[in-house]
Amino acid sequence: MRRLLAQVRKELTQIIRDRIALTLALALPAILLLLMGTAISLTVNDLPIVVQNLDGSPASLRLLDAFRASLSFKIADWPVQKDPSLAIGRNGIRAALIIPPTLGRDLARRREADVQMIVDGADANTAKLVSGYAQQVIGEYNRTLGPQSGVVVIDPQVRLWFNPGRDSKKFYGPGVFVLALSIFPTLLAALALAREGEQKTILQVYVSSISAHEYLLGKILAIMLVFGLETAIMSVLLFTYFGLSLAGDPTPLLVGSVLYAFCVASFGTLIGVAIPNQLGAIAAVALGGFLLVFIMSGLLFPIENIPIQLRWITNFVWGRYYIEIARDAFLQGGGWPATWYKAGIIALIGSVFYFSAWRIMRPMQLAD
Repeated sequence: MRRLLAQVRKELTQIIRDRIALTLALALPAILLLLMGTAISLTVNDLPIVVQNLDGSPASLRLLDAFRASLSFKIADWPVQKDPSLAIGRNGIRAALIIPPTLGRDLARRREADVQMIVDGADANTAKLVSGYAQQVIGEYNRTLGPQSGVVVIDPQVRLWFNPGRDSKKFYGPGVFVLALSIFPTLLAALALAREGEQKTILQVYVSSISAHEYLLGKILAIMLVFGLETAIMSVLLFTYFGLSLAGDPTPLLVGSVLYAFCVASFGTLIGVAIPNQLGAIAAVALGGFLLVFIMSGLLFPIENIPIQLRWITNFVWGRYYIEIARDAFLQGGGWPATWYKAGIIALIGSVFYFSAWRIMRPMQLAD
């Protein structure tokens, strides 16, 4: 333990002495959070919804066919006797359409027939699109009705779950928060080890009495402390500029943050020991720490919109699970029942990274 703490102290001393690198490591994540959390706004397609048809009349069935024919929606199966609001958030369901039992009768009597739509507002951009697309489908359906019929209208009292103000910053903020934490701690860890390999100062470790476990854990714990400081700075921005607050039990976010800190630090050390070249390490971090998390984690668009040929990759993207934990903590408040397995997957991926780095370092250590 004494040697491990000495290794941590040495790593922190090196980080603190490099004032420029430390400043950039703490300032750039905050700048990235402010810029990307405010500027990103994209559209999505093939939105999954459920329908509760309480009418069963030919008019209601034709309305369902209109939604099925739309390229904007994908109707998922849902028992008619169950509350459709329970489907929101499950298996990517974005909205629930409720057709009242009087729809067919109201249309036959030339009355307005109200239908209700419950929208998941965690993603404000998607919530707006769901409402707008539904209005378009209803408009096209009304044009198919004859002059002797009423019209269908959507109840304007749309319930937006988890993000009632439809603020895009509240949806993208946690995602960019995770993206920043995926890049900079990983880069610091990778460069710390790649620099030692490039400058051959790693030879001092090979001839010392420190073990591979102590050497790697010392690096990882030091980076985890930097991760914690970055998290604190960006959390202040989330609670102030982005107007977020914790929606429920904070312990999943706290535990998930510790596990994610270990995961990204282990990934950085793996890159550093596998690629003893700083330029190569930067390129590897750009691919794994940035591109995968940026594109394949659900940060920009739902994972369901990724082509099926590539979607399987998202199962191995560690940032995906931490984004879901962060959004649950700040927007949904599902707590441990909704996030426990995601924290477990992060821990598993981090362990794979750590033991892969250890296997590379182990043969380089002199026997006791």
